[in-house]
Amino acid sequence: MRDLMGIMKQAQAMQQKMQDVQAELDRLEVEGSAGGGMVKAVLTAKGQAKSLKIDPSLLNPDEAEIVEDLIVAALNDARGKADRAAQEKMEEVTKGLPLPPGLKLF
Repeated sequence: MRDLMGIMKQAQAMQQKMQDVQAELDRLEVEGSAGGGMVKAVLTAKGQAKSLKIDPSLLNPDEAEIVEDLIVAALNDARGKADRAAQEKMEEVTKGLPLPPGLKLF
């Protein structure tokens, strides 16, 4: 019975940590870039776009397709960084717990 109470306390503590991490991921911002920094995108660790910066030299109408591709690349770069940041935060919360490999909690 004591083990069950201990497990319940651990589960409650983990639930609180998970809520804290989720709130932190809402605030954590990552920057992705493309074209040698000519296009920069900032996202939250949950993937919400916060800002986009485009070097004025790219704003030539003849190069619109290049700019579009760079924007997509910058967003994808930022998203990859956001995913890694979220994964690191979740690993901090769950380390030491006997969870099955590959289990995603977010």
